[in-house]
Parts: sequence; structure tokens; C-alpha cells
Amino acid sequence: MVKITKEAALAYHENGRPGKIEVKPTKAYRTQTDLSLAYSPGVAFPCLEIQSNPNDVYKYTDKGNLVAVISNGTAVLGLGDIGAMSGKPVMEGKGLLFKIYGGVDVFDIEVDEKDPEKFCEAVEKIAPTFGGINLEDIKAPECFYIEERLKKTLDIPVMHDDQHGTAIISSAGLINALEVAGKKIEDVKIVVNGAGAAAISCTKLYCALGAQRKNILMLDSKGVITSDREGLNEQKKYFATDRRDVHTLEEAIKGADVFLGLSKGNVLTQDMVRSMADTPIVFALANPVPEISYEEAMESRPDVLMSTGRSDYPNQINNVIGFPYIFRGALDVHAKAINEEMKLAAVRAIADLAKQPVPDIVNSVYHVTDLTFGPKYFIPKPVDPRLITEVSAAVAKAAMDSGVARVSITDWNAYKDRLRQLLGQETKLTRKIHETARLHPQRVVFAEGGHPTMMKAAVQAKTEGFCTPILLGNPDRLNRLAHRLKLDLSEIQIIDMRADQEQGRRATYAKHLAEKRAREGFTFEEAYDKMYERNYFGMSMVENGDADAFITGLYTRYSNTIKVAKEVIGIRKEYNTFGTMHIVNSPKGVYFISDTLINRHPDQNVLIDIAKLSAHTVRFFNEEPVIAMLSYSNFGTDLGGSPVKVHDAVAYMQEKYPDLAIDGEMQVNFALNKQLRDDKYPFTRLKGKDVNTLVFPNLSSANGAYKFLQGLSPDSEIIGPIQMGLNKPIHFTDFESSVADVVNVTAIACIDAYVEKVKKYNDD
Repeated sequence: MVKITKEAALAYHENGRPGKIEVKPTKAYRTQTDLSLAYSPGVAFPCLEIQSNPNDVYKYTDKGNLVAVISNGTAVLGLGDIGAMSGKPVMEGKGLLFKIYGGVDVFDIEVDEKDPEKFCEAVEKIAPTFGGINLEDIKAPECFYIEERLKKTLDIPVMHDDQHGTAIISSAGLINALEVAGKKIEDVKIVVNGAGAAAISCTKLYCALGAQRKNILMLDSKGVITSDREGLNEQKKYFATDRRDVHTLEEAIKGADVFLGLSKGNVLTQDMVRSMADTPIVFALANPVPEISYEEAMESRPDVLMSTGRSDYPNQINNVIGFPYIFRGALDVHAKAINEEMKLAAVRAIADLAKQPVPDIVNSVYHVTDLTFGPKYFIPKPVDPRLITEVSAAVAKAAMDSGVARVSITDWNAYKDRLRQLLGQETKLTRKIHETARLHPQRVVFAEGGHPTMMKAAVQAKTEGFCTPILLGNPDRLNRLAHRLKLDLSEIQIIDMRADQEQGRRATYAKHLAEKRAREGFTFEEAYDKMYERNYFGMSMVENGDADAFITGLYTRYSNTIKVAKEVIGIRKEYNTFGTMHIVNSPKGVYFISDTLINRHPDQNVLIDIAKLSAHTVRFFNEEPVIAMLSYSNFGTDLGGSPVKVHDAVAYMQEKYPDLAIDGEMQVNFALNKQLRDDKYPFTRLKGKDVNTLVFPNLSSANGAYKFLQGLSPDSEIIGPIQMGLNKPIHFTDFESSVADVVNVTAIACIDAYVEKVKKYNDD
């Protein structure tokens, strides 16, 4: 784990713009009309609508996506009562987590008031602004009163995350840890060291899940809480024991099945852990120093099931697994509260998620390959992208079932799609591509089978059901790599093209290639030697019908791959060239960019082919192409140089394809700004249309454009490169491609292969 120094932490908060969050406008604001709609006089209309129907506030404002993180600074982290203003960095941090994990907007509010009554009054006065209230870092026992009062007086969700966040996550962990240990919650003996807000809430939730109060011992700084002790508050009194034979942690923990620590560091010894029951469960959650270190606990006995609050050890109990998604689900149904049913739904959703196969992105972040349900993984990781869909949906449904939702969700698949899109995890386009590919699985050859990224992508594509993978490479080497990556290749074909004498494929492919290219000087011997190269061999498999599609590019330079593709596969007879396209799925919309890899300095005829290929490919994705052919001039303003070839290509396309929405040459700002373009050039064939396809005048501009957008906007999804114009489905990747990138290209290749089969069948 990286050591966090004071200097680094201060620099992080100070450098650039101070703080961690900001407010951004969500509507247009550049014109006078925009400003008049945003403020006066236009704003009066939604105000009057809300006055007539208060629930319309969710329709016309951000209330339905806005949470207040409110604190008085009396219990900030492990720092204690440091004051409201001093706690502001924590509240801003909470706001950041809400946004990046749940897409929830936050105002952090620090209230300089310790009196519970006055604090509640302040929150009640500002509550109309918000869709939910997240209470934070308020000391016990005041926090219990504050939360209970606000839950009664406000009609929006209120949750003290220090209590319920920890309770929900640790409860999910406890359910799964008990399953791993083979124990039942109603039978286990539980020791809770700590009696603050989090400890009380955790223990109450354990009871809601079936734990028996008679089996619970709770300790505070004075020892075991017994019913004969004077001065107990209501919360401690609820968990006080009638037993008189235990007073210390050492006495209480003997024979216990579960230890929950929410106290201070280094209070649990190895001998105490050894005195617990078989397969003990130890949740040492004091931060930053747990009640017992992970190393000491594991050293004390090998059967311990261990959780801490730290990210550098397995089974981290971290509130970020819960609160962004709990509020997300509550906000999405305009809930009036966060009730027990919603908390329990979150517990079960989190627990269930840990039993599902772990996405590659999670393994990659933690630099592991073996996250599977068991002793070292019974709580989902905070970066798991499925949390937002599983937990939020469970909470929203529980809100509806328990009667606190103002609106209902009827299409849960659509709701989950929207949540994925909200955080850019999976776009509607990506999902559509995968679902289409899954309808007709194809045989796909992966050239660099020994590359970890390609091997992972092949296995994932098989798991998702749209691909029967074939890996090229040495079987021993590939199996060793698969073992190291914890990947199952048992049902995946591996072909060693260098040891293919028995199958005779190399000779067959060489004969076919030599005959096909005989008039270009190819001999059988030369073709036979070429079949030792993965691109020649893999593409020949597709050419000869032994596979349906081919994926390459993680190792090979494009110039070599292009040459092989032309020789083995060939260009479609209706074109003189082929090209590639990248799809940029941005917050503003989906754009198809051509030609991003193949043609360095296209002339007029090549640009015509690229335009035709682009139109065909956009229709392949069930979109109607609206094409802008780009240059640095507009509609003939420059009569020399490169704009002329673009101008002439446009003229040809408009004459031959009068129904195609295509125009140019034009600058990119006119392509993307419909109002600007239509005002300045009302004659354009694109009038009134939003451009979705950009054809650049050369490779440098097209390649630079998509990579610029990729680097500039992390919210944009880039899909590609997508091959256009070859006779068979040969698709490319590059050395920068992630597993997700290769999987997306594979899905496109599978669709491409199926479309080719249908076309051939219809032609025959």
C-alpha cells in the first residue's frame, strides 16, 4: 500500500483548484435565449408549476439527484471533535465518492452547532433543497436522536452513514463469512468491542438478520456492558447482558464465533483469537490501526476469516460499497425515507454479488487473478462496477414494496442500463452490440493467443456467449499463462501453427494463397513459409472456412497486417481500398470517424471509397448515416491543395447517391454545430440534420482526432478499429487495447461474420 504522507495529502487538496468538488451547469447557457430560459423570465414557469404540484420539483430541478452531506464536526474520522469547518475536507471527499460511484450530486454543509435541537432545526429549514440527507461524523449519543428526529420530521431519505453504512457492509460480510464457515447466524456467539453509533447500528442489523441478543456481548471502554451498570443510555441498555461472569474482552471472547471491533487499535491479542471457536470470524474495523493486524490474526490461527477497514488487505469493509448506491436507489424512486427493508435489501444484494464471477476490471485494479468467493473474498471490492446496478435496484425495489416510493420503476432492465450509462460503464450501444453478437455465436481466431489481454478477452467473449474462440500459439506456453491468470482454457481450441504437420492445414492454406496470387509472383514455397506467421495462418483459416472471423493487432504493426489482409483476404470487388472506423460514444452523442488507420494520403477516389464504406458501416449499426467530409475550408472557399480532393469527392457522392445525407468540404465546427452550419450555409444537404459520421481528409487528422477525444474526455467510450471493405471479417486491435476493447471488437467481428453468411446464403 502506498504510504500517504502529510505533504502529499496537503498538496492533493491544495494544488490546482482547492478542494475536491465543484458545481457545473447542465443546461445550455451561451446565448441570451439560454440565459432567459435559465433565469428571468423563463424560470418563473417551472416555479409556478411546482407551486401547483410540489412533486414537480423532481421534474424541473436537481432535487431528485441532490444529497446534502451534513456534519457538525463532532466525530470526524478518528480525530474526534475538531469542529465543523475542520471537517469540511471529509465532507467534500464524501461528495466526490457520491459522484464517481453513484452519479449523485452533493452539497456539503458544515453546521457549527452542537446542540441537537438547534442542529435539527437547521437541517429541517434547508431540507426542501435536497432529495436526501446524509448525516456524517456526528458523535454518539446525539447522532441517534438527530437521525430519529429528522426521519420523523422530513419526507426525504435521511441516513447517518457512520451508523448504517458500516452496518450494511459488515452485515453483508457476516452473512457470507458465516456461509464460508458453515455456521448459522441464529446460533453464533458474537462479541462487539465498541458501543458507539456504528457498533450499535451493526449489532441491531445483525439481530434483524437473525442473530440472538442472548448470544451477544457488547463492550465499551469500561468493559462488558451489563444490565446492573448505572448511567447506561438507551442504546447500550438494549444490548446489556444479565451475565455476571464476564467483564473483560479476554473473558468475553472465549468460545465466541464472531468478533466485531469498532473501537481502537491493538486491543485484540493473538491469544484471544486462539481462544475463539473453530473458524472464527474477526472484523477488526478500527481505522487506521485495526484491533488486531491482518498478519497477526492469520498467524494466530490459519482458519480465521478476517476483515478490516483497510484497502490493502482482503475483505475490506468500506462504506463506499453502500452509501452511493443506497441513495441512488432511494433517489430514483423519490423515496420518502431509507427504512429497514431498504437496508436489508442492500445487505442481501451486496452479499449475493460477492458470489458471482468477478469482472476483469476488478482483478486488474487489485493486480490479482484469483478473486473467487471464499475466505479471502466474501465482500465485493469497492471498484466493482456491478454495485450500482445490483444494490441500487434492490434498494429501489424495496422502497416500492415497503410503500415509501413516490414513483415506480417498471422496466428494471432499462433502469439498470441507465445506471450503467450514468457512470459510463456500459453504454446502450455496447450492450446492443453484445446482445446482437450473442444471438449468433461465431468461431473467432485470436492471433496473439499468448498475450494476456487477448487471452482474457477470448475467455470473456466465450463466457458472454457470442464467440467460440480459437487461440494461436504454443499449447504448453498458453496453458502455463492461463494457469497463472486463473483462466479456464479446457473448452477452448489451441492451434500451434508451427507444429501443424498432422492436420496439413499449412500446406492447404499455402496452396490456396499461391493459386490466388499466382499472377503476383507467389510460389507455393513462399506461401508455405508465410504460414509460419500468425497473421497469414489465422487469416487463411477464415479465408478457407475453418473459422468465421480473425482478431489481430496487439503485437503486429498495422503496415504488416494491412499487407497480409490484402494478400490473403482481399478487398471487396466494389471497392479499390479498405479502411477502418472508430466509434466515439460521447456525452454529446455517437460519432463514427473514418479512416483512422489504413489510408495515409487518400486521393479523391480513395476518399469516395471511404465515404461509401462509412455509409455502409453506419447502417451496419442500424443508424442512418449523416456524413460530413472534412477539411480546413468550407464549400470551396479554398480552391487549391487538399480541400479540392474532398470537394470533388463530395460532388461525386452527391451525384451518384442523391438520397445520401452527405456534404462538404467543411470545417469540423460547422459539421458539429447544426445551427451555425445552417445559418451560414443554408444550401447544405445536411440542413436540419445532426451529423453522426466524420470523414477526414487523411490518416493523420482522423487518427489524431479520435485519440485526442479519447485523451481529452474520459467520459467518452471509444470502440474500434472497425474494419471496412475486406472480403472477410478480419478485425484489428492495437497494443493499447484493453480487454474490454478487444471484447467489443470481437463482438463486432461476430456480427460481421454472421451478416456475411446471411448475405452469401441469399446470393446463392
